[in-house]
Amino acid sequence: VTLVLGQENYGLAIVAVGEAIWSFLEAPSLDHAKILIPAVVAAAGLCLVSGPMVTSGDLASVGLGLEIATAVSVLLGASYVARLVAPFSPSAKEIAFLGLLVSIAGFFSFTQNLVVDGFVTLPSIPLPTLPTIELPF
Repeated sequence: VTLVLGQENYGLAIVAVGEAIWSFLEAPSLDHAKILIPAVVAAAGLCLVSGPMVTSGDLASVGLGLEIATAVSVLLGASYVARLVAPFSPSAKEIAFLGLLVSIAGFFSFTQNLVVDGFVTLPSIPLPTLPTIELPF
């Protein structure tokens, strides 16, 4: 499990930085360099904080690392939404939309691992029993 978590974690960091570099290189300028900041901060959080935790093998550490990676994917997605709703962008917004899709996929992947691996338990409600019907054949 930790190998897969590490791949997902580091993969999201690589894609985020790659998207930011791609967008920056489309229209390089000092003003446009601000799009590199969320990706670099997210990659630092994923590689330096969350990454070692999810690959450690210690269950408590893995759970916390997944929670951190989930939060990073939400914040990264929020930065993509901010870029998409901005009235002007020097680079194409399609690449930011693809980054948003990847951050959403990262969010669902990290939260799925939190639930499936038992780090988070969802509340359950008792379901009523349904009536049965006897068929004549």
